[in-house]
Parts: sequence; C-alpha cells; structure tokens
Amino acid sequence: MRVISETKLKNFWRNYPKSKVGLQYWYKLTCEHRWQSFNDIRQTFSAADYVKNFVIFDIGGNNFRLITYIDFDKGIVFIREVLTHGEYDKNEWKKDDWFQ
Repeated sequence: MRVISETKLKNFWRNYPKSKVGLQYWYKLTCEHRWQSFNDIRQTFSAADYVKNFVIFDIGGNNFRLITYIDFDKGIVFIREVLTHGEYDKNEWKKDDWFQ
C-alpha cells in the first residue's frame, strides 16, 4: 500500500514519543501489503475497526488511534488523523469532510 503521508505520523510522534515505535511498525507493515478489503486488513491488524468509510487502527497498546481512509482499488492509505485515545473519544474526527 502507498501511505499518504508519513509526515503526519512523524509530526505526531514528535509530540508523543511513545507512539513512535507503534506508528513505525504500522507504516512498515502497511507498505508491505496490498490489501483488497477490510478482511485483509484484519489479517494484518486484528484490532482494526471499520467506522463508516474510515479504518481505525489502535496504536501503542490502545493509547493512540490512527484514522485512515483507504482506497483499495488504487492501493492508497490516506492518513486523516493521528490522535490520543482521549482525543479520539471526543469524536471531533467525525467532522472530517471525508467521513461518510
């Protein structure tokens, strides 16, 4: 998969260093795969969730959330947000224009 963009991950782990290892691991595995469906993702990341049209990944032992939009046909993962668990629970990410 192609990830757009790794910069969002790096910016987040600069502010939350404990997220770095988990985000790097997620990035590495994601780039190595070519998922065709959400079921393929679950084989790689069993804790991933599908919320409407977004795929949510638990990072760092459930301390962080990575919110993505995935275009399976083009093999692209768009990073929409990286949040702490507390930020995620506020549901502000659902105001994203891409969230349907």
